Amino acid sequence: MKEDYCELIEIKQRIPGFGHFIGSWVYKGDINFVVDVGPANSVSELIKALWQMKMERVDYVLLTHIHIDHAGGLGQFLERFPMARVVCHDKGIRHLVDPSKLWEGSRQVLGEIAEAFGPFRPVKEEMCIPHTQAAIEDLDVIETPGHAPHHLSFSYNENLFAGEAGGNYYSIQGMDYLRPATPPRFYLKVFLETIDRLMALKEQRICYAHFGDAPDSTRMLKRFRVQILRWKEVVQKEIAGGSDHILTRCVDRLLKEDPDLKAFELMGPDMQDRERFFMANSVRGYVEFLQNQR
Repeated sequence: MKEDYCELIEIKQRIPGFGHFIGSWVYKGDINFVVDVGPANSVSELIKALWQMKMERVDYVLLTHIHIDHAGGLGQFLERFPMARVVCHDKGIRHLVDPSKLWEGSRQVLGEIAEAFGPFRPVKEEMCIPHTQAAIEDLDVIETPGHAPHHLSFSYNENLFAGEAGGNYYSIQGMDYLRPATPPRFYLKVFLETIDRLMALKEQRICYAHFGDAPDSTRMLKRFRVQILRWKEVVQKEIAGGSDHILTRCVDRLLKEDPDLKAFELMGPDMQDRERFFMANSVRGYVEFLQNQR
């Protein structure tokens, strides 16, 4: 009997520092699916990889969320695999059908990075399955808001495709690097409830969108939960010191005090710049949340 295949395919980017950052999890078995497709300007890399794997049929695209680096290339992907159906949060489908607001929001937040990723193409509504109606054998669809209100995770055959609900994870020269992805609007209670929901699942391999995997989901999620609360304490202390350069101060302090960021020192300059950019955006989520609590 042929074994199922489940691997992360890197979707290479032309932006300095964005190597080993964006990918698609590809599952080949009784059903064939991909988890996320990456941005528009690089989706051809994913299509080429599937062609090299002789994967001529894709049954489903499982979208963890509709952000540009996960769903931007969906329109082009469906042109190549028109038999595929997209499982998406029911509140996200309208933005795939008319991505104009999604594109403008991406440009406002990411600037030149969004331009490098490229604009969305519209998707036909009939090609989308609302997550509440997805009835796929052995697939568990889990609502995991926090990184985004429309975020989903998927569990299939002891693989937990967590998107960014468990943070961003990299292995750098054998050292773990774990970073929250908490952009505005961030709600701490919602994110903690999501982590607890995932920890309640059985132990399985955890598959991160950015970028890799670990064999023990429960341990990694517990570690991530501690980190989420650690960031809250650090950001609270910096807010107490005034608003000047608050994002830079928080990032610098986190890099000194968070042991899960230690591997930052092993990154090249371009990768460090990338991580500082996304760390600052995650800190911004905390700052706005904590200031609104006052």
